[in-house]
Formats: sequence, structure tokens, C-alpha cells
Amino acid sequence: MTEQRMTEQRDDTVLPFAVEALDMRGRIARLGPALDTILTRHAYPAPVARLLGEACALCVLLGTTLKEEGRFQLQTRTDGVVDLLVVDFDAPDRLRAFARFNAQKLAALEAGDREHLLGHGHLAFTVEQGGDNARYQGLAPVEAGSLQQAALSYFTQSEQIPSFVRLAVGQVVTPQGTQWRAGGLLAQFLPHSPERQRMADFPPGDAPEGHAAPEFVEDDAWTEARLLAATVEDHELLDPNLTGADLAWRLFNERGVKVFATRAVREACRCSDARVEDMLRNFTQAERDDMVHDGKITVTCEFCSTKRVYDPEDFKV
Repeated sequence: MTEQRMTEQRDDTVLPFAVEALDMRGRIARLGPALDTILTRHAYPAPVARLLGEACALCVLLGTTLKEEGRFQLQTRTDGVVDLLVVDFDAPDRLRAFARFNAQKLAALEAGDREHLLGHGHLAFTVEQGGDNARYQGLAPVEAGSLQQAALSYFTQSEQIPSFVRLAVGQVVTPQGTQWRAGGLLAQFLPHSPERQRMADFPPGDAPEGHAAPEFVEDDAWTEARLLAATVEDHELLDPNLTGADLAWRLFNERGVKVFATRAVREACRCSDARVEDMLRNFTQAERDDMVHDGKITVTCEFCSTKRVYDPEDFKV
């Protein structure tokens, strides 16, 4: 490992790493103040905060693959108590997020019921790389209320890359008080030979009776890499005193792990006075008239909760 292990910033970073002996690449996300700002600003109930924290960790694990420009968005739409999660990552480092939930249904939910908290639906990843690059969207089913499983389904079905994902969210006590934190680990098997990367086929729905599917044998390198990654503990992903490089070393040092420069993450919304004013001008006069309450037009950003108040006369043609 490099000297970065001794000096790495602990909070609000994503650390890329590689274990070349096992043909594995991965990323470790550690979110602290940025996530705490997002969650406490909206005063989300703890179950909703944990779910949105997982979504933020997953988003930055994937979004930081973008370089200096572009946008990565994670969005869920489900039939659960939390029916909408939206997380935006604007390269190189800006993160924002919000959740929509039914407070009455949440109050009636049994403690620990994640299946009905998130529910069933779909997870969408949207990538906009800027310039002339095409917009890309990938979808995966959300089942049993698990973002981890939805992400694995996406990599398995859409990308066909053997992958491991672990997400953790919790509150820790710091000298400044209680703080929300999140961590994530993504490990992927990326050998040079596509044949080594193959995965088990899905069960054939129309196979004749008595048909024996060929036995699938997972590549030994990926088996070892996955088992090593699975030893990660939630408290390690959340520990404010443990760097991502230290965690990578703990998990993979026996096989030789190489870490790269961390990517910083910060909480920042893209809303601005100019953007909101342009949006209002794009509405028809009738639509703006419907927005008037007590003689003013009030616009509150769903992400950062910034409230802006306008005089309707300023937008009349």
C-alpha cells in the first residue's frame, strides 16, 4: 500500500482499490458530515434516514466513476412506505438527496420491517456524462425491501459482472454530538478473460422435464475475493477513526491490495435563484397564477429545503 494509507481523509470520500492477484477492483465509501447534513436537514425518522443513507452510499460508490463532469442519479419507485428515493451525484463531488414517505403508514409499521418500508418496485441508475455522450439508464427490480440486493441484481442481469455490495448506516457519538454516518463496499471480478467472468445461467423456464442443467463452477479467484469482502463488518464501514485504506488493508492485505487517490464528496445542491426563476418563466401565466398563495409564489427545494419567495408581478409578460 502507498503512503496514502497514513494521510487519507476519513470522511466523505470514496477510495478505489484493486487486488490484482484476484482480478478484483472495488471502492469503499465513507460518508460523515455530508450525509449528516442531508438527513438532519429534513429531520427524517430513523428508518427513513437509514434507507436514504444506504442510497447515498450506493450512489457515490457508482457515481464517482465519473471523472470531472457528468451526473449520476439513483432513484427508486416502489409501493413501500418510502415510495421514492432520489440521490444525485454531480461530478466531481456534489451530493444531494431526498426521500418521500407516508408518515401514517410509517407509524403503523413494525420495527425492523424493511420489506414494507421500501417495498417492491424498481431501482433506476441514470448516467449523463455531458457533451455529446448519450444518456444511459439501467433498471433493476427492488424486492424484499433491499437496496443491496437490487444493486446485485443490476450487476448480475444488466452488466453481467460478478459483484459484492455491502451498505451500512448508523449514528455514532462524536465530540460534536450524534452524527449520521454511512459506508459502502463494492467489489467486482474483472479478469482479462471474459470466460473467467461468466456467472451461473438463470434457470431455463421452458426446459424439458428431466433436463439437467450443467454444473456451474465459480472462478476460484472470485470465490476467494468474495469471501474476503464478506468479512467486512458494519461497524468497520461506520468507524470514524478507520480510514478506507486501513479497511482495504484489513480485508485484502494477504493478497496484496493497491489503493488509489480518494475522491472527495460534499453535500451541495444545484438549485439557485437563477435556475428557479428560469423554471418559473417557463410556466404559462395560468400555471403561475395557480402557484400564488397570499399574494406570493413560494418555491421550496425538495433536496436542500431552501425556500424562495417571489412576487408574481415580476414574471408577468
